[in-house]
Amino acid sequence: MNPLKVIDDTIVQEVSIKAPANRIFGVLTDPAELMRWWASEGKFRTTHVELDLRPGGKWRMDVEGGCGPDRTSSRVYGEYREINPPHRLSFTWNRDGEDSPETLVCWELEEQGHATLVRVTHSGLSSDALLKRNSGWPLIQSLLLAYIEQPAG
Repeated sequence: MNPLKVIDDTIVQEVSIKAPANRIFGVLTDPAELMRWWASEGKFRTTHVELDLRPGGKWRMDVEGGCGPDRTSSRVYGEYREINPPHRLSFTWNRDGEDSPETLVCWELEEQGHATLVRVTHSGLSSDALLKRNSGWPLIQSLLLAYIEQPAG
């Protein structure tokens, strides 16, 4: 996994996953799959996912656990901006209970031989607090990697 990059108001995180882009895109866009991998034992887990996978469609994810100071649950939600299977998925990112501007998350998948470079870019993070609050992408990508590359069984 490459180190987290911060450029102005944007976080960029990359990882190479030994799987085709179609498989990874499916894991990013299937509510049942998201429920399985968007969790870190002892830290947080996803409890509900709703996706209307079309440009302008809404999405929502409820998470229990350490998602901020003294929080036991949170909701992130937004609207899809671009859906280009299996290469690109972008959507707005909002978090309940925070008075923060809407930000944008973009997943880009680039097949490279027997692996896919997975890049997540989170932009519009207009303050140091927002940059810090949204710096968990290395963990999210490590969860995605582990889920996809886990042995079948």
